Amino acid sequence: MAMAIRVSLLLITLLASTLPSFSLYEDQVGLVDWHQQYIGKAKYAVFHTQKAGRKRVIVATEENVVASVDLRHGELFWRHVLGEKDVIDHLDIALGKYVITLSSGGCILRAWNLPDGQMVWESFLTAGKPSKTLLLVAVCPQHFHHEKESLIFVYNDGHLHAVSSIDGSILWNLNLATESVEVQQLFQHDGGDVLYVVGLSSLSLLHTYQVGNGELLLHDVVEVSGGFSGGIALVSSEILVGLDATKSNLICLTLKDGKLSSQVVSIHGLVQDFSGPAVILQSKLEGGFALKFNTYVLFIRAVCEGILKLVGRVENAAAISGSLALTDESQAFGLVQHDGSKINLVVKHANDWENDLLKETIEMGHHHGLVEKVFLNNYVRTDRSNGFRALVVMEDHSLLLLQQGKIVWSREDGLASIVDVSTSELPLRKEGVSVAKVEHTLLEWLQGHILKLKGTLMLAGPEDVAAIQALRLKSSVRSKMTRDRNGFRKLLIVLTKGGKLYALHTGDGHVVWSLLLPSLRKSDVCQHPIAVNMYQWQVPHHHVLDENPSVVIIGKCGLGIDDPVVLSFVDTFSGNLIESPSLSHSVVHVIPLPHTDSAERCLHLMIDSNEQAHLYPKTPEASLIFQNDVQNFYWYSVDIDNSIISAHALDRKCVAEEDDFCFTTRQLWSIVFPVDSEKIIATTARKSNEVVHTQAKSMGDRDVKYKYISKNILFVGTVAPKATGGVGSVTPDESWLVVYLIDTVTGRILHRMTHLGSQGPVHAVFSENWVVYHYFNLRAHRYEMSVIEIYDESRADNKDIWKLIIGKHNLTSAVSAYSRPEVVTLSQSYFFTHSVKTIEVTSTAKGITSKQLLIGTSGDQVLALDKRYLDPRRSTNPTQAEREEGIIPLTDSLPIISQSYVTHALKVEGLRDIITVPAKLESTTLVFAYGVDLFFTHLAPSRSYDSLTEDFSYALLLLTIVVLVAAIFATWILSERKELRDKWR
Repeated sequence: MAMAIRVSLLLITLLASTLPSFSLYEDQVGLVDWHQQYIGKAKYAVFHTQKAGRKRVIVATEENVVASVDLRHGELFWRHVLGEKDVIDHLDIALGKYVITLSSGGCILRAWNLPDGQMVWESFLTAGKPSKTLLLVAVCPQHFHHEKESLIFVYNDGHLHAVSSIDGSILWNLNLATESVEVQQLFQHDGGDVLYVVGLSSLSLLHTYQVGNGELLLHDVVEVSGGFSGGIALVSSEILVGLDATKSNLICLTLKDGKLSSQVVSIHGLVQDFSGPAVILQSKLEGGFALKFNTYVLFIRAVCEGILKLVGRVENAAAISGSLALTDESQAFGLVQHDGSKINLVVKHANDWENDLLKETIEMGHHHGLVEKVFLNNYVRTDRSNGFRALVVMEDHSLLLLQQGKIVWSREDGLASIVDVSTSELPLRKEGVSVAKVEHTLLEWLQGHILKLKGTLMLAGPEDVAAIQALRLKSSVRSKMTRDRNGFRKLLIVLTKGGKLYALHTGDGHVVWSLLLPSLRKSDVCQHPIAVNMYQWQVPHHHVLDENPSVVIIGKCGLGIDDPVVLSFVDTFSGNLIESPSLSHSVVHVIPLPHTDSAERCLHLMIDSNEQAHLYPKTPEASLIFQNDVQNFYWYSVDIDNSIISAHALDRKCVAEEDDFCFTTRQLWSIVFPVDSEKIIATTARKSNEVVHTQAKSMGDRDVKYKYISKNILFVGTVAPKATGGVGSVTPDESWLVVYLIDTVTGRILHRMTHLGSQGPVHAVFSENWVVYHYFNLRAHRYEMSVIEIYDESRADNKDIWKLIIGKHNLTSAVSAYSRPEVVTLSQSYFFTHSVKTIEVTSTAKGITSKQLLIGTSGDQVLALDKRYLDPRRSTNPTQAEREEGIIPLTDSLPIISQSYVTHALKVEGLRDIITVPAKLESTTLVFAYGVDLFFTHLAPSRSYDSLTEDFSYALLLLTIVVLVAAIFATWILSERKELRDKWR
């Protein structure tokens, strides 16, 4: 029998060595995660379609991105995301090989290599206060004698700079800020060496500066009767046009001998049915301009000095492109009109309005909204005629290329500006087939595992390998539109700045559905709609087969607190708009309540600017549920400007309004921080839906500590008023950081701690009974992370087993938020290498799995840091009991392990926030990070202890068991025969 055991152990060792490893190799990255790159809403575009090199368009966006986009497929050749405050003001191309960007209010001028996007040079230009900036790339043949060099002229804050396009050196700088002049145009006259700068002061004084080689040649001031309204449009190198103060007359400015003369032209003389006011559109049309009034757009040409001629009139023109040079003397422009679900693209000759160079109708649909901008480009067809392509920016911030009457490609770049994120479960079944039903026959299942076994043992031929790849592709479950048993497949519902709602599948990130919300579209009623927040409205559990989940979107018309509010209810399964009611009150704060009605709709309180609370949904059932628990609702508000924190509760029903769902509020308490010494810069609280597995924490010495678990604790960080600027803006003696833990029901300060010589920015995360925050230590010149843990000492007697036996314990005693808690806090600080954009903590279904901090670094990556490194009980020499508990020896810095980057080698450019969602498996949490890019992955902080990997070979396991059983049986027979032979001897 001993021999049988030895043989069995040998077989187990041999077979175990053939089992696959669970390490993550480089080629496995991307199996459970996805990464998507976007650029945002385009505001400038320059085509580069020369014969040499790949055809591309250079785009600058509202997300401060400059990118090179392939005209064939819409893919990115290269991309650079500038800083959050580094707003791109202008875009151009110099010398045919450099992309020129002017940003930061005209302070930073950069040149990027056109083919690969590498930065060639960077120049910093002086600027005082923010002002209008102008950029002009011009050719000046006088420089370097016989060589031609493109000079770049930049105007900012009264200064005119000339910069070399080759190395970025500043050749000269001219100060024009002699008066409060708002410069409107910067241009060359007939391609000469003289620059002209035209500006306004006092809305009626017209200033003309004539500049040559860094010297002011002429400064002319002309007073224009009637004044100006708005900007001045450059029609040609000799003619400029503006509107007078009444917006019913045009002022035609003519440049002659370095001086401007003005002439007033009545719009009524051009258009008999004109009814103002009029607006000059900013489209750059050579030799003319576009004027808009009501729903009409007029195209007016400047024939000669002071003579304007109406050449065309279009109704409901959505967008107009700038002029496009076809030849040295020929110009064209494009305009787009909507026709139901179609758009009409028309290209006209600048000098011939009657004949169209191109007229196409493209089926567009309504899911992208209206066209906001159009950029035109031409190419030469095989018959030597001109063809045209149009780059179109849509209302939902998407980017489309139109050519030959169809959409060549489209990019959903609205996803670069996500405002809020929620999640939704997928349907239980699809097309009448239950997820629980068997999807394959037994024979197919066996054949599949036999193929996998042959592949594992390297016995598969070429046909078997192809069959295995096809089987894997067929059996892929990542993008199925039904729920899975592990809870990995969900819908990410994202709300974008463009007012569009997307449903992204967590499997591969594809767009399941999208909806452009009507309430967030620009209209005559609301010129500036804003998407504010999104909340879960209906989350069916008991009625999962009968009801679909839904979300509610809060939209406002403007940034004011009293602006009108519209709610939009959307079905998250289908993407259909359920209803979109307008509210009669404003909304300042929305409080999701922990109650649902019989239809499983979540109750919400909406606080208006008059400090009145409104209950939603407005149903008698919701009102009854709410009334039963109305005395237990509290909330807090933070006034950052005045450094005041207040708590509120409901008082009684509104008397002035006949509304049973309106309640007045009362203030419970307020904490006023001294504004001369403390300024609130950060607040954070626990998530209302966080799950805590246990309140007790077992120590290594068999002792027990009880966590102080309360959803009413608020973390507040304040700094000295001088320290609200950037890092290093003050000295250590002038700066301090004070952190508080405040009970929001009673207003008690549970803990207060001061970090001398420290300043913000402060980023914090609150979970269970601990809070971690990040700040900068001026004395050490390093970033730090601190942790505070709070424990409940009032339950210390519960550790006595005899009191538990005789029933003299307080486990069943009532707990009141008004009772004074007996708490004790532990804290510790550590140095940290990186600056931080955001901090989040992992969340799991039952709260059993250990926590990890997800840190969004300034390098736009996500770092996973085990909470054990931020244990305040760490010491340099932990005891044996503490080592058994898992306490890590104390070091002054937190470790940065390269394998701990959740994003691997990828970057989430413009990272703004990180969202964690628990899966059904306790070991796994779903992580979604978004900014300009999107990134999603699964994370197992304590390893996958409750599941097998997807590539686990069940067939090999079955074979192992069969071989072991056969080996045991064979060795048992051999052992019996040997014993029988021994007995006969």
